[in-house]
Amino acid sequence: MRVEFRLSGSGGQGLLLAGIVLAEAAIIDGKNAVQTQSYGPEARGGSSKAEVIVSDEDIDYPKATDPDYLLALTKDAYLTYGASMKRGLIITDSTVSLDPSIQARTVALPILATASEVLGKKMVANIVALGVLAGIARIANRDILRQAVKARVPKGTDELNLKALDAGLQLAAQSGIPGATIR
Repeated sequence: MRVEFRLSGSGGQGLLLAGIVLAEAAIIDGKNAVQTQSYGPEARGGSSKAEVIVSDEDIDYPKATDPDYLLALTKDAYLTYGASMKRGLIITDSTVSLDPSIQARTVALPILATASEVLGKKMVANIVALGVLAGIARIANRDILRQAVKARVPKGTDELNLKALDAGLQLAAQSGIPGATIR
C-alpha cells in the first residue's frame, strides 16, 4: 500500500499543518509516512503545497509523483496541479470553478463554508479539509486522527479543531465517494 497526497492552496490556509497532522496520524497508525512542503515567498496569499506519502513499506522518494489525492482549496491550485493528474481524485472547495479540460475524477465540497459558516472560524478550514481527506482515503480511524490533531494544533484550540475534524469526516461520509467513512 502506497498513497500519495498533495494538499494545495494559498499561504495562510494552514495546509502545511494539515499535511503534518495527516502524516502523524499515519505514523501513529503504524504506517510509514513522509511529509514535504513548499510555499511562495509571501507570508499569506502566495501558493503553498504539502505532500504526504503513506506506505506499509519503506518510502524511498519523499515527493508525490502521481498523487492518489489532490486537495485544491483555490482555483490556482486546482488549475496548476489538477491538469497533471493522471489518476486519482481531486477534492476541491465548492467555490472553485471546475475546468472541463481537467479530466481527473473530481468532487467539490463546501470545505471553506463549513469552516466559516458552520464552525464560525475560517481558520479551521485546514482541519475540515484534513477530515475530508482522511475520511475519503481511510488513512486512519477517527480516534487516531483526533490524537494527531490534539498533538499539533495550538493549545486552547483543541475543541474547535476536533469539531472541524468531525465536520470534515462528515463531509467525506456525505460525499458520495464509495468507501468514504467516519471509522
